[in-house]
Amino acid sequence: QVQFVESGGGLVQPGGSLRLSCAASGRIANFYTMGWYRQAPAKQRELVASITSTMTGALSTNYADSVKGRFTISRDNTKIMVYLQMNTLKPEDTAVYYCNTLPTPQNWGQGTQVTVSS
Repeated sequence: QVQFVESGGGLVQPGGSLRLSCAASGRIANFYTMGWYRQAPAKQRELVASITSTMTGALSTNYADSVKGRFTISRDNTKIMVYLQMNTLKPEDTAVYYCNTLPTPQNWGQGTQVTVSS
């Protein structure tokens, strides 16, 4: 059974930065595409960033337009960790952030709350 534990969220002022971490355990193959999703109050969960690593070690990343240039996704396959560096945060980035696999998400973790407010 796959499990995800997200951490690193918190309260930050607009323009600030946070780094989210996700520890994955269970039957996760290193070549899975991993992503960070977020869900704001009264909104649907959306994918904000994804990263794919292949058996040769090649990486590719994709970002939602709303976070492009501000967020950076990375992964450490040896530890099965996924990270999301978030810079220049905006109030509209406020949400619970989750990590999971793509294209088919596994069990969802608890997520980590990110609140951007002055």
